[in-house]
Amino acid sequence: MAHWLVKQEPSSYSWSRLVRDQRTRWDGVHNAAALLHLRRMVVGDEAFFYHSGEERACVGILRVASAPQPDTEDARTSWFVEVTPVRPLRRPVTLAEIRLDPALEGIELLRFSRLSVMPLPEAAWQRILERSERAAVPPVATTAGTTRRAKPPARPKRGTVRRRTR
Repeated sequence: MAHWLVKQEPSSYSWSRLVRDQRTRWDGVHNAAALLHLRRMVVGDEAFFYHSGEERACVGILRVASAPQPDTEDARTSWFVEVTPVRPLRRPVTLAEIRLDPALEGIELLRFSRLSVMPLPEAAWQRILERSERAAVPPVATTAGTTRRAKPPARPKRGTVRRRTR
């Protein structure tokens, strides 16, 4: 079973709406790379449902319920899969947390942030699941408007001597 991350603006289609609907078509994908990923999905694969836009967080797990099919209703000749909800994450895992985690460095969410469908390596899948099970590490705001985890003050290496200046 492969793992994926699929993104959607909650104002267009949210996790809570998927839970209410119990099944929906994951369609409207037009980016060539995202379409290649969608067409590789197999029934039974699971994906994190990621709320893009202002929330920017993985909020739940969904399961692929149909094989990829051409979307004849889309004038741009896209494809779709049907998906069903599995369960919400215990707590959302934010993009800020994902960016700060060295174990998640290099995943497509961080490299190609505009893709709406992307594969997720098994190690990254497990790491996001682990993060969802524990309390969030609050980010520290920086002057550039980005967030970073607070770093402890630097200590001199053993054996080095600090010189005093006058």
